[in-house]
Amino acid sequence: MSDLLGVLESFSRARVLVLGDVMLDRFVYGSVERMSPEAPVPVMTPEHTSDVPGGAANVARNVADLGGHAILIGVMGVDEAGERLRARLAEAPALQAQLVVDRTRPTTLKTRYIGDRQQILRTDVESKAPLPESVAAAALAQFRAALAEADIVVLSDYAKGVLCDAVVGEAIASARAAGKPVLVDPKSRSFLKYKGTTVLTPNRHELQNACGRECSTDEQVVAGAREILAQGICDTLVVTRGKDGMSIVGVDGTATHIKAQASEVYEVSGAGDTAVAALAVALAGGADIEAAVNLANTAAGIVVGKFGVATVTAAEIVAQLDDAHSSRVRFALNTVQRQVQRWRQLGLRVAFTNGCFDLLHPGHLSLLSQARQTADRLVVGLNSDLSVRRLKGAGRPVQTAMARAMVLTSLKSVDAVVIFEEDTPRTLIAALEPDVLVKGADYTLDSVVGADIVLARGGKVVLAELVPSQSTTNTIQRIASSGNA
Repeated sequence: MSDLLGVLESFSRARVLVLGDVMLDRFVYGSVERMSPEAPVPVMTPEHTSDVPGGAANVARNVADLGGHAILIGVMGVDEAGERLRARLAEAPALQAQLVVDRTRPTTLKTRYIGDRQQILRTDVESKAPLPESVAAAALAQFRAALAEADIVVLSDYAKGVLCDAVVGEAIASARAAGKPVLVDPKSRSFLKYKGTTVLTPNRHELQNACGRECSTDEQVVAGAREILAQGICDTLVVTRGKDGMSIVGVDGTATHIKAQASEVYEVSGAGDTAVAALAVALAGGADIEAAVNLANTAAGIVVGKFGVATVTAAEIVAQLDDAHSSRVRFALNTVQRQVQRWRQLGLRVAFTNGCFDLLHPGHLSLLSQARQTADRLVVGLNSDLSVRRLKGAGRPVQTAMARAMVLTSLKSVDAVVIFEEDTPRTLIAALEPDVLVKGADYTLDSVVGADIVLARGGKVVLAELVPSQSTTNTIQRIASSGNA
């Protein structure tokens, strides 16, 4: 887990050069209340339209949203769709679009009609003809000029004519000569044109078509991948397998299978683009192939839970990794400090509250829930056993610090717990520098320990509402009274 978080921190340094078929994905949303009397088709009333970059442009957009810098080279026509695509790409500051104009072809436009969150029709405007020589030469010239700025190259092939055999061959040769790894998302039935690629990322059906054999089980995928590797096409295959996750097969014969992480699937459009972008950014950041694929797998699992062609942020990956790997069980200050630094680098706000939390009751749960709602992450300061004994007297705590910490970290509202030895959390607050400090409303602002530290940094102090008649001390007294009766 810590290794993956370290890779995520490197995303901001990654520079990815994307060459391929750009397109505009248009979504027309509306409602359906009846069927047409003319034919057995629904009648949709359009309500609003949304345009997002698609194809290679979506790969570049994902790179930028993950925190990397994307250089995009593609081809557009002279039309409304092209201008709209250019405008949407300009909205991403970390995305540098260099689109070559081809007056002989339209900008690829996919229009999806969504009636009550159900896609009922898709129309495509496109040309699959190879690029004219002059346009191909212009695209390759821009590609070569951008190579010096890039850490890794992505060829995003949607079979719309941009990545014809000649362009692919020249691009791979130029990239390898410049010492840049090449990642290819293929669409051709034959993978031979991608020879010289570093990493090839077919989905299961694409691998099946290329090798001519069934690729459903782990063993079948490995056998098909090794057939491709034996042809010298690439160094590594990363096969995306939908609900079955991803498989890594190397030229050295090794194979690793990673399970999918999606909990609920709303839309698979663009999921492959997200996976390729995350893989490229991770590799550019120095990750090994297995760590990079793990992050790509996590990113794809997140994006299929969104509607439409969406992207994923590094912060969303961190949250998903936190849940998947139970990484919140970290009780030492230095460990939690490192975690807080990572969260801050990803633009997340951190809240802090503290207490003994000896016997967890509804008042505690309410405080923690309110505290979590004030920020993206919540750190809980937990008094050590000796600290509780000094504050509460003999017989306390009822539970050890480790037991109390384990209970707290099982709560969805708590992201990290740090045990402290002092009577107050002042030193802890100074070390963690939270954005929000939360205490119960039985305190006043001037009596909250550490409030001055937080306010001086531009943070805020929140006094949470109390749940009446909830007290650990009273609960213990009632138990004792019951036992003596």
